[in-house]
Amino acid sequence: MNQPTMEVTREKLVEDLNSVVAETEKLLKDTASASGEKVAAWRADVERSLRSSKERLAALEHTAIERARATARATDAYVHDKPWQAIGITAGVGVLVGLAVGMMLNRR
Repeated sequence: MNQPTMEVTREKLVEDLNSVVAETEKLLKDTASASGEKVAAWRADVERSLRSSKERLAALEHTAIERARATARATDAYVHDKPWQAIGITAGVGVLVGLAVGMMLNRR
């Protein structure tokens, strides 16, 4: 799996997990008035699971932020150390993107 696809997958995972967390919180609020031992036990389990999910999401977010910062620092250092190579790489990518866009426009 290439890097852009992994990033999209991670973003989708985070969105889905946030959605689940929000729905679970709403469900907990809606069942707050319910009573009984089974409901209380279920509520405690759900709250524990929700807390655990929030902690994992926060850890995932922290890891992603740290990786992004490290990548930005490495890129900045590379560009400062080898500016002409960076310009050449950027120009090459620009040419490839231009060719791809041109080919897509010609297909229509």
